[in-house]
Amino acid sequence: MAEDIARMAADVDEYARFFDIRWSEELLDAQHEFLRSRLDALRATDFDRLGQAGRVDYLLMRNNLRSAISANRLSRQHLGEMDPLLPFRGVIVPLERARWRMTPLDPRAAAGELAKIPEAAKAARAWAEARRARPDRPADAPPLLSPVIAQRAARATEQLTRSLERWYEYYDGFEPAFSWWCAKPYEGAKQALGKLSRFLREEIAGVRGKPEDPLIGDPIGREALLEALRDECVGRSPEDLIAIGDAEFAWCEAEMKRAAAEVGLGDDRRAALARVKQDSPGPGEQTAYVTAVAREAVQFLKDRDLVTIPDLCDQTWRIQMISPETQRVLPFAVYYGQAIGVAYPTSAMPHEDKLMSMRGNNRHFTRIVVPHELIPGHHLQRYLSNRERPYRLRFDTPFYVEGWALHWEMRLWDLGWARTPEERIGMLFWRMHRCARITVSLRFHLGEMSPAQMVDFLVDRVGHERFGATSEVRRYIGGDYGPLYQAGYMIGGKQVRALWRETTKAGGGGSMTERAFHDAVLGVGPIPIELVRAQLLGTPLNRDSEAAWAFPTDQP
Repeated sequence: MAEDIARMAADVDEYARFFDIRWSEELLDAQHEFLRSRLDALRATDFDRLGQAGRVDYLLMRNNLRSAISANRLSRQHLGEMDPLLPFRGVIVPLERARWRMTPLDPRAAAGELAKIPEAAKAARAWAEARRARPDRPADAPPLLSPVIAQRAARATEQLTRSLERWYEYYDGFEPAFSWWCAKPYEGAKQALGKLSRFLREEIAGVRGKPEDPLIGDPIGREALLEALRDECVGRSPEDLIAIGDAEFAWCEAEMKRAAAEVGLGDDRRAALARVKQDSPGPGEQTAYVTAVAREAVQFLKDRDLVTIPDLCDQTWRIQMISPETQRVLPFAVYYGQAIGVAYPTSAMPHEDKLMSMRGNNRHFTRIVVPHELIPGHHLQRYLSNRERPYRLRFDTPFYVEGWALHWEMRLWDLGWARTPEERIGMLFWRMHRCARITVSLRFHLGEMSPAQMVDFLVDRVGHERFGATSEVRRYIGGDYGPLYQAGYMIGGKQVRALWRETTKAGGGGSMTERAFHDAVLGVGPIPIELVRAQLLGTPLNRDSEAAWAFPTDQP
């Protein structure tokens, strides 16, 4: 089954790479039919003859194809909302498709098509102008153009411009008549498209590349969230997940108040958090601190025989500093592949941003971030995923990738990784943060919370610095992460922890050692936790299996 999956996945990737113009009804129709044909081919598999790992692979591929079909449907919906702003699609897409087919080009006719683009862009701008918000807007004006659709259309315009650039570069200089006819109209077309995308982004959406710019995302809605949860094998509604996050948040608050009392601040968790934030390494000292914590974590795991750590994995990580620009979306530590990215202010940052970055990357916050990103977290996870069933990497999910690291945060809490109340406060801050991520990200996609409200929630409820909270929200809604990614941390962690409780002596429900359990989970690959469980425990599966595991969430 693994070979069949690899071939089918290669087909899907081949198709997506070749037909890479997203904003075309014809191509969306063709992509939909292609995906349906691959799903039909998969269904022809004799499921009953497969072993348990093969059955898991079948369901992974089925869910992957269904997810792609759902994304295709959402793209079609988005295209319908943007259509009046992209009238030049009717020029760019046919030109690029003709090049794909290697159809002989008539340079004079192509120049005539290019000459239509400035007028089309002008018409799109006029349509947007009639729908922009302004103080003197008449009562009978057309419905407002939302910043969300304006920004999406600006991005689509830039994507279509890149398609036009590829088309032009293919012919330019190789066919003398092409350049003679097309150079000037192409220059005018690019200029018009650039002006339109800037107008939509800056004047309608209000995004000008400045720190004070509004944060604008693109909510997908409840039905799309439910489809995504189905294909991640999480049999709960968005509202259920928010309730789980709220309950975990309440536990964290109680523990935070207990730690605050231990440092002499009564139950004032905000004062305790403020005190912890002041304990930051000085300039030039953060990397040495991160290195020491990373080595301490490895020894901590080895002393307790919790997981196998290959020597090569332990030897092949490094530190990389995060630039001030990147800190606008990654204000804390992050894993880059074989490096932990470390956030710390540089001399060029504004003074207040420096202080906020130092407070947000203090010693006690960093102490749990390091094992999350390196060992036993993402670095160990990536090392094994590249070696154990590597074809399953295409099915990776935040419920496994981030859930694995969150499980370890919880397990390290149990085992006394935090030696002082201050270190417990640092661990609890991040745990509360992951609870809040569920709330803000899902409520955003449900249309119940604006980006500004998301920032306020992270500042007021969790205790983030506003710089860090704004950077976090910018990343959540920027489109680089899936809509369930932020919920995947805590919910995936609760799933892994539930499986640990069910199967291990330490968890009280099974006979496995901790090392055997953790090695087994790493050996399955970065797939939905319900399917990890199915492979480890041999739970019954059929070709129509859907999420059915009611994983317990009532224990911290």
